[in-house]
Amino acid sequence: MKTRLARPQWILWSSPLIIAMTVLVSILYGAKPIELQTVVDTFFQFDPANVDHQIIRSSRLPRVAGALLIGAFLAISGALMQGMTRNYLASPSIMGVTDGSAFVITLCMIFLPNSSSLDMIMYSLSGSALGVAIVFGLASLLPNGLTPVRMAIVGTVIGTFLSSVSAAFAMYFQKSQNISFWYNSRLHQLEPDLIWLCIPFAIIGIITALLLSKSITILSLGEEVAVNLGMRTLLIKMTAMGAVVLLTGISVALAGKIGFVGLIIPHMTRFLIGIDYKWVIPCAGILGGIFLAWADVLSRFLNYPYEMPIGVVTALIGVPFFLYLARTRGGDKHA
Repeated sequence: MKTRLARPQWILWSSPLIIAMTVLVSILYGAKPIELQTVVDTFFQFDPANVDHQIIRSSRLPRVAGALLIGAFLAISGALMQGMTRNYLASPSIMGVTDGSAFVITLCMIFLPNSSSLDMIMYSLSGSALGVAIVFGLASLLPNGLTPVRMAIVGTVIGTFLSSVSAAFAMYFQKSQNISFWYNSRLHQLEPDLIWLCIPFAIIGIITALLLSKSITILSLGEEVAVNLGMRTLLIKMTAMGAVVLLTGISVALAGKIGFVGLIIPHMTRFLIGIDYKWVIPCAGILGGIFLAWADVLSRFLNYPYEMPIGVVTALIGVPFFLYLARTRGGDKHA
């Protein structure tokens, strides 16, 4: 038991150093390499006329900050979904949450083109809620629809449908180029001001997730166990899904659709530290942020000097991982 408790603490204590290294590497390397001294000068002797200083301040620093935050949000969302549903295939990208968000944003960009950044965040949140409602509602109507593999199939079908409808609307109204950002998830186009607008929503979502951690641990052991312990399971699940909607919605609003982070990282976290969600949720957030930031760095070199969408990198890792889970775990539910 002592070794189990030491591992999450090690992740938490070492995370500042690892994150600092990640930020430094992300700033230094890209289509245009930047020297370390230039990075130091940017923070302590900023020169507005220096192009490298401007690149660091306006592009690379917001980019790595966005990657760290989005990775954390998606990983925490995936951990919540997997824990409360005991579905090892649950994640925002597979269960239609991100697709619902991108779908509503597409409609708003077409029919409400003058919307503010805050409006876009609210539309993204409502789209996340729509995606969740459709997938879980439809799955509950099907025989054995709530089993992991069938839920994943329903989520994939609904997600594909929403993406296809979005693409059709974008082509018809000649908005394809503008909307492609939400589906290619290019972090270099991230708006720095949007990060600050998302922080209050993120704080609410993360605090909610942490407050629910004990209940999620019990739910991950089975619905019957939770009921016997007197838990109000429906209320807990609804609150947890509210946190998922918040965290996923702001992730899509920031950088568009990014898949598989919420699937891979919770499994990796539970493998490292066990199933106590008091530790799983914060550690998944840390590992998710670091994972996505390094995936972003890798995306700059797979087709150098051109950048590849970060969603391609996460898919290269996530698709084999998804197939492995589906093959080895069958249709059983698992936390």
